[in-house]
Amino acid sequence: MDLKQERVVVAGAGGFIGGHLTRALIDQGIPVVAAVDIKPLNEWYQTVDAPGLKNLSLDLKDLKNCRTSLEDATVCFDLAADMGGMGFIENNKALCMLSVLTGTHLLMAAKEAGLKRFFFSSSACVYNGDKQTNPDVVALKESDAYPALPEDGYGWEKLFTERLCRHFREDYGLETRVARYHNVYGPLGTWQGGREKAPAAMCRKVLEAKHSGKHEIEIWGDGHQTRSFMYIDDCLKGTQMIALSDVTEPLNLGSSELVSINQLVDIVEEIAGIKLKRNYNLGAPKGVNGRNSDNTLICEKLGWEPSIPLREGMRKTYEWIESEMLSGAPVGAH
Repeated sequence: MDLKQERVVVAGAGGFIGGHLTRALIDQGIPVVAAVDIKPLNEWYQTVDAPGLKNLSLDLKDLKNCRTSLEDATVCFDLAADMGGMGFIENNKALCMLSVLTGTHLLMAAKEAGLKRFFFSSSACVYNGDKQTNPDVVALKESDAYPALPEDGYGWEKLFTERLCRHFREDYGLETRVARYHNVYGPLGTWQGGREKAPAAMCRKVLEAKHSGKHEIEIWGDGHQTRSFMYIDDCLKGTQMIALSDVTEPLNLGSSELVSINQLVDIVEEIAGIKLKRNYNLGAPKGVNGRNSDNTLICEKLGWEPSIPLREGMRKTYEWIESEMLSGAPVGAH
């Protein structure tokens, strides 16, 4: 499949990854006919203007709006979900699960419209929690999603929609592709207001400590929990590779560079040129104790894996957040 010969719709285009993906596709000369998000246009992380592109503010939990969005399409990238960092996910389980209506109705509309390809952005939150109890984690391979014990709320929604994609492919012939994202970060993402993820939150907290002169930082959990974090450029490349591939099973899309939260703070402190007193909030949401991406399958199937070093991506993210803070960006800005 050559995307330049298709008509693409990006669902969730007002979000962090969706906005970057829309811009990347347009920059590559790929015809994006609709960018869709539930948020008003002035709240999108970024908007792209291009010939033939419609920026639509629609609630895709509604089947009618899905049909409207896909009426001119041959390919759909579904990145639409109500989500955020661990603090948001743990405190908004019902809201996260309602995204199942978006995935369901987009798949129904895609089948009706005869789309050639449907990409769904899943998450590492689908993985069995019993396999993530130790910070010295064994990297998660795709089969570790079963027996099912995903993150309550958000993880169940993602796992259910993965299965729905599989059955729409098997039963109706809709070519579906699924990527399991592992902690995507980078510039133009949420960095304050409650939905931010760990990389952006750490950058903001270190910057606040640096500029306020109060050289302390609060860390959620004991700091020993481990994660891998994927820079947005790797995410965009992997998303397109998986969407265009012949791989019908879900694939991990994440960095295999494992760090503890304490090590993540070390990196940001080094970038900022400062050392801070660490205060650990053991009652705050911290997620699983350990999670990393096993990239054996993506390397085998696609001959590629995310490779941008965490330190390099964090520096770019830190510099962007600092510029936002110094410009007086309001709380909740992206």
